[in-house]
Amino acid sequence: MFTGIIQAVGEIAAMEPSGGDLRLRIKTGSLPLSDVQLGDSIATSGVCLTVTELPGDGYWADVSMESLKLTTLGDRAPGDRVNLEKSLTPSSSMGGHIVSGHVDGVGTIKEVGREGRSWRYVVTVPPELAKYIAHKGSITVDGTSLTVNAVSGADFDLNIIPQTYEETTFSDYQVGRRVNLEVDVIARYLERLLQGDQAATGAGLTLEHLRESGYIDE
Repeated sequence: MFTGIIQAVGEIAAMEPSGGDLRLRIKTGSLPLSDVQLGDSIATSGVCLTVTELPGDGYWADVSMESLKLTTLGDRAPGDRVNLEKSLTPSSSMGGHIVSGHVDGVGTIKEVGREGRSWRYVVTVPPELAKYIAHKGSITVDGTSLTVNAVSGADFDLNIIPQTYEETTFSDYQVGRRVNLEVDVIARYLERLLQGDQAATGAGLTLEHLRESGYIDE
């Protein structure tokens, strides 16, 4: 588990194809590795990766074909910067929100602009994820815990303060850039709970079911 509070910005040092998958080497920069062991997890631009080697200045991790298909790691190249966060410990400060490192989908930067000292980003999400994104709710973008400023259909707005802009990879983002998204896990559990007994049938959440269960009074 993670918090979405980025601890350092690293760099992709190498990408080696391996049997249809990928071996990824990350240089971790200022991220301390003295407490990291083989098998530990590090969120890499929002993707939970398992450390397989520790060469001293970073780590190696294996990226499966499934992860390459469902995240932006396959878009990246050596030299690209990545957001880094080590996994939670019992003594960690919970500064962001609960983040699993399991990417739900890939969004696209639609607009970038200045607003005073901050930056405004508009992100377009896949239609199936739009229902989980709410005004003033939490969203994880490339591993960064953020608050949604506004929602319009499949688009949502973010206000990125100077601290976040400078300490993450947001300064690299331009229109058209694809980003990893993880929605708030509470929204997913709430949807599942509202399905009640229908959850076992795979029928999904419908207005009819909500009416029958007394959640909608018309």
